Amino acid sequence: MLDSLYKFKNHLNKQGVFFCFSGPISQSLMVEIGDTLEQKMRLEEASQSTISGVFSVVIEGVQNIIHYSDEKAPASMLGFNEGEFSVGIVAIGYEDDHYFVTCGNMIKNNKISAFRNRLMNLQNMNKEEIKRFYKEQRRKETQEGSKGAGLGFIELAKRSIKPIDFNFENIDNDFSFFSFVIVI
Repeated sequence: MLDSLYKFKNHLNKQGVFFCFSGPISQSLMVEIGDTLEQKMRLEEASQSTISGVFSVVIEGVQNIIHYSDEKAPASMLGFNEGEFSVGIVAIGYEDDHYFVTCGNMIKNNKISAFRNRLMNLQNMNKEEIKRFYKEQRRKETQEGSKGAGLGFIELAKRSIKPIDFNFENIDNDFSFFSFVIVI
């Protein structure tokens, strides 16, 4: 176990990852991750706009896990009496003069098509088209009264300096592991 943990640490270091969390995720944990990240970036003298951008991407990525992960853990794992938490992984790093945030979680295979279509549509847009699309979707969502729903990937695409890179790794007949990377 310890030997493989050391190898895992070295692998993360080679990938530029300086923060990684895997397990049940809650809103309060998301705040703690954000606070830790902000402190680290301030020590590295990152600009306020960079800190804000990375923080926003982490929030959106973790929200994606909370809302869409099909892997759940009992709340008792985190010391709560009832309910369950979504399970996922978040890694944050720095490579080629840019921060990156990568997130992943299990999803049911029947969700892949919708996710893939949404993400491929965003990959094919330039920044101006993404901004217009965001405004259109926001108006549409407001009219339907579903405050902000479906805007997460668009928000991520707006903040990313590259098209969103994503993957679906088949696990079995029912589930796949969905992951994405945002470069800020």
